[in-house]
Parts: sequence; structure tokens; C-alpha cells
Amino acid sequence: MRGDCMVSRQTQDGDKGTGLEVCRDAELSALNTLAVPVRATRLLRVSDPRLFEAQPPRDGDLVLGGGSNVLFRADFPGSIWLMVNRGIEGVSREENGDLIRVAAGENWDAFVRWSLEQGYHGLENLILIPGSVGAAPIQNIGAYGVEVERFIRSVTVWDRRARQFREFSHPECAFDYRDSRFKRERDAFVVTHVNFHLPCSGEPALEYAGVREELAAMGIDRPEPRAVARAVEAIRRRKLPDPARLSNAGSFFKNPVVSAARAAALQADHAALPVFPLPDGGCKLSAAWLLEQCGLKGWRRGAAGFAEQHALVLVNHGGATGAELWAAAQEAMARVEAEFGLRLEPEPRIV
Repeated sequence: MRGDCMVSRQTQDGDKGTGLEVCRDAELSALNTLAVPVRATRLLRVSDPRLFEAQPPRDGDLVLGGGSNVLFRADFPGSIWLMVNRGIEGVSREENGDLIRVAAGENWDAFVRWSLEQGYHGLENLILIPGSVGAAPIQNIGAYGVEVERFIRSVTVWDRRARQFREFSHPECAFDYRDSRFKRERDAFVVTHVNFHLPCSGEPALEYAGVREELAAMGIDRPEPRAVARAVEAIRRRKLPDPARLSNAGSFFKNPVVSAARAAALQADHAALPVFPLPDGGCKLSAAWLLEQCGLKGWRRGAAGFAEQHALVLVNHGGATGAELWAAAQEAMARVEAEFGLRLEPEPRIV
């Protein structure tokens, strides 16, 4: 680990002249991880967010990040703005860590790996999540016992209504389980940068099932961040299909959150149902378990279906349309509701 821990990679905002590239009648299959073959009237690639001051997105325009959290049901009859700005820079040194400013267009997994190379702690459990840095706070991405909001100090956005840049502090982001202010006010803001506080030391998060066991199998009893990252990566590669090989958007449904009384009643009828108590008194249930009990692990209809490795992952086996994928998701939702009386909620945005 670096002794001073603070490092910087120069920002590249504005390195393409106007900061904007425009493509008309754009094909989007390579820009969404479900590989849905749809088109948009215009695709605008933004490498310098400052252009929003002169040319802001219009009402009805869609802002896209890494395409890992969206399902296009049909062609998009409008403009899509793609954030491709780059840059990672150290802002200030703080107690047990550094404030790091990261452009929204940076790849999330690449940023996690960068943080590990620099000796930072905390993001190791979030390795191998597809998507962009800008999408991370919107979804409040999480995995293996860690949510990204734990390390976010603030988020810089373009306010589409006020037509100005704003910075939201952590409390103002109103983070919740797979949720945030930016997701609830979906078309109000464009995330341009995320400001992280990355610790230079700390205890790893090992509580999630399977992490300690994976580390033990690796012969590691005092894990440092890079070892935890290797363990999580190994688990993910076994349990989840690689979007580069089998098109998917990761976990397609949220884990349902119910009252303790509702959880107890469900567990009385289904003793094996995994239940995870929450600090607020509620309980989180395993959507994957619910789907698997309904026979959806490996189920498919045509080219659309659910992964053999994990019932929570909607996959495109090749050539499925957005409508076919959405029909498969609706079939899954209907089966779970009929069996358990629970309505699953999709994680990705349905367009």
C-alpha cells in the first residue's frame, strides 16, 4: 500500500473538442448488457458535461450509463445521451482516507480494480459489477454485504429542471436499498461525477455467506482487500453468467422487503425460506430462492429465460427481443405472486 495513499489520474473531460459526438439512427445492442437489438433516433456521446450549459437534454431524452441496468422493450423514438467522460483525481487527504473524484463515464469494475492497486480499502466486495461509475449511486449498487453509498461523500449532477450543476451531499442523496433520490426522481438529474471517500485501512466485510469459506479454501485467514476481491470474483464467476458471454443485466429483481410478521408467516409455510432481519425491524427475503422454488432456474422460452447458475438473472440466449425478455420477466413475477403472494420488483429500468 502506498504510504501517502493519495493518487491521481488526470481528468480527460473536454478532450474531444466540443465534448459531444452525435450518431443518428443508432443501433444499441452493444450499449446494453442484455444485447437487445433496438435503435434510437439519436445517440449523443458526452465526454465533457459542461456542454449541458449550452445544450442540455430535453424532456423525454434518456441518459444512459453502461447499459447494465436497463431493458429496452422496443426502439427508442428520441435522443439517448451516453456519458463517456473519463477521469479519476485525488481531491484531498482526509482522516484514514482520501477524497477521490471520479467521472460518471468510468467503468465501475475498472475503478474498483484501480482502487485496489492504489491500496484503498472498501470496494473489494463490489468487484466485477458491470456498469459505469455514474450509475452506481443511482442504483446504490451492492453485493456481498456492502453497498456503495457507504463510500460516497457526494454526487455531482446536472439538474435538468434548474438547468445548472448541483452537488448533493450523502444525506441529500437519500440512499436506500437499491434506491436513491436519483432513481426516484428518475429524469430530473444527470450524474456527471461521484466523489468517494476511500479508506486507507479498515476491516474487510466478510459476513456475507460464502466469502469466509472462499477465503479459507484459498488458504487465507487474515485477508487484505485484494484477497477479498479475488474471493468475491471467484464466487461471482461461479454463480453468475458473464455478460460478455451470455447477455444479462445481473440480478433482475430486488430482494423483497417485508414486515417481520409477514416474514414469519411465510417461513411458517416455507421453512427453508431465507430471511434476513434488517435494522429497521423489517426483513429481506431471497428473490433467488423464491424464483427457484417456482421452477425458474434455467427456465427459458425461446431465447429469453433465466440463468442455469442463478434464478435471479434474466438472460438473452441470443436474438431475444426486449418484448420477449420482458414477457419472461412478467411470467416469473406472476409465478412468484401466485405461489407466495409477493410481487417482485425489477431492478433495471424498463424502457
